[in-house]
Amino acid sequence: MCMVIFAPLFAIFAFATCGGYSGGLRLSVDCANKSESDLSIDVAFAYPFRLHQVNFDAPTCEGKRRETLSLIGDFSSSAEFFVTIAVFAFLYSLAATVVYIFFQNKYRENNRGPLIDFIVTVVFSFLWLVGSSAWAKGLSDVKIATDPDEVLLLMSACKQQSNKCMPVRSPVMSSLNTSVVFGFLNFILWAGNIWFVFKETGWHSSGQRYPPDTMEKQSSSYNQGGYNQDNYGPTGGYNQPAGFGQQANYGQVGEYGQQQSYSQSGPTSFANQI
Repeated sequence: MCMVIFAPLFAIFAFATCGGYSGGLRLSVDCANKSESDLSIDVAFAYPFRLHQVNFDAPTCEGKRRETLSLIGDFSSSAEFFVTIAVFAFLYSLAATVVYIFFQNKYRENNRGPLIDFIVTVVFSFLWLVGSSAWAKGLSDVKIATDPDEVLLLMSACKQQSNKCMPVRSPVMSSLNTSVVFGFLNFILWAGNIWFVFKETGWHSSGQRYPPDTMEKQSSSYNQGGYNQDNYGPTGGYNQPAGFGQQANYGQVGEYGQQQSYSQSGPTSFANQI
């Protein structure tokens, strides 16, 4: 039930906080010649964080000439991989929820549904771990590449001590930090669900069908039963040597009207009757 409720929500938070991100920073370049200064240089960037394609203009403090610069780095692979995992996990969890609720009998038919669910759960658990780790490293690199102090080093005007370069605003990365947290939460959720899905498979049921304790009890019951006893005892009636010597009268009437007694002792009792 936790998987049905939280998996879609955690997946939504993961790809929404990462895939929907857009931020920026602001820099200030105060040239020795005040007329050439630019105190508000905005640098905007967004998902998928191809920073080398983010261009901005900055003054050179050498007349009116300006230079076009770009940020450093391309971190789209880890970001897109993370978002792709989140989207597919969201879609699969929605489909699994529909199957659990409306097609429960079809899900358990031939044990195929639980096996597929188990395999997919293991795969998504592994992907969440890899994707979250990769994106955590990518986010760390994005923070370094968009650090205003690092961006100021790219400007030629800031290499001259007569000019003053200062960061005005740093990018806000709180939503990206949240995406990493939800990435690892998704890994914990999917990995914890592996056991519960495994219990629904035939692998688990076949291992529990004949436990060792039950087999030992069954074998001991056969050994203690009447099939392995040397003497069947008085209740069996098959090993009673004195049974044929006991008097057993059957009330039969002879042809002279006298009752004749036959015993199981054989011809001796019959001769006495004569």
